[in-house]
Amino acid sequence: MSELQPHLGLTAQPPQPLAVPVGQRGSRLNVQLIAGGILVGIVVMMAVISFVWTPFDPEHSVPADRLLSPNSAHWMGTDRYGRDVFSAVMVGSQITLLVGLITIGIAIVFGVPLGVIAGMAGGRLETFLLRVTDIMMAFPGLLLAIIFGAVFGGSTLTAMTAIGIAAIPAFARVARAGTLQVMSTDYILAARAANRSMFLIAMRHVLPNISGMLVVQASVNFAIAVLAEAGLSFLGLGTAPPTPSWGRMLQESQQFLGSDVHLAIFPGIAIAMAVLGFNLLGDGLRDRFDPKLQENR
Repeated sequence: MSELQPHLGLTAQPPQPLAVPVGQRGSRLNVQLIAGGILVGIVVMMAVISFVWTPFDPEHSVPADRLLSPNSAHWMGTDRYGRDVFSAVMVGSQITLLVGLITIGIAIVFGVPLGVIAGMAGGRLETFLLRVTDIMMAFPGLLLAIIFGAVFGGSTLTAMTAIGIAAIPAFARVARAGTLQVMSTDYILAARAANRSMFLIAMRHVLPNISGMLVVQASVNFAIAVLAEAGLSFLGLGTAPPTPSWGRMLQESQQFLGSDVHLAIFPGIAIAMAVLGFNLLGDGLRDRFDPKLQENR
């Protein structure tokens, strides 16, 4: 059956989905992919290291050391309770990655099947599923999280659930677009002629060929999830104290902006670095997986 499988614009012959043609690989340096990988790598490294080591206990208060400026002992200074800011930023990266992973997991588990079913079924079922995603898109993630927080109380779980549900329509539409493209190929026609079931076609042909698109979408939505969690924590609807959270660190620093600006600078830089890193990574992966973009440059 491999002889019947054409080379697609966004995909390659299975089992190597969305691969860039050999002649184009390595032809130019993907600066966005490298820069995004470095920034994301720093965030991941901080999270991994913080599991086994931090300079100080980020939840331990030392009143005598409150509001210290950055120095040799406390590299990012201390907050109003005498807690080490650098240690809090390191531990806060755990929450950031956890929220991103769970929200993307929720969106993939529910959104991708919706999109694949809509793209393969067509007709009234496709129309119905698209209308469902339209209704879901009418509720922004932040608004949904505020509603969840008011009903169930602010917590990391509430934030992850709300952001994940809000990301489902994006994954459903990306999956549907990729499925429609795959379903129009000759090797899908051959699979149908061989009486392959729709489930088998989806598992062996559709999902492998749209996986690259989903990876790009996941990277972009990861950045959105990071920013949304920080915003919810800033509003008091995200991670509850005393667990460190970058958004809540920004919220607590507001009253000290005139005297101890470092309390806002360092968590703000951490949020910006994570969001920029995942956005650059998504753009770099998109350029890497889509040979049409490379041909147009």
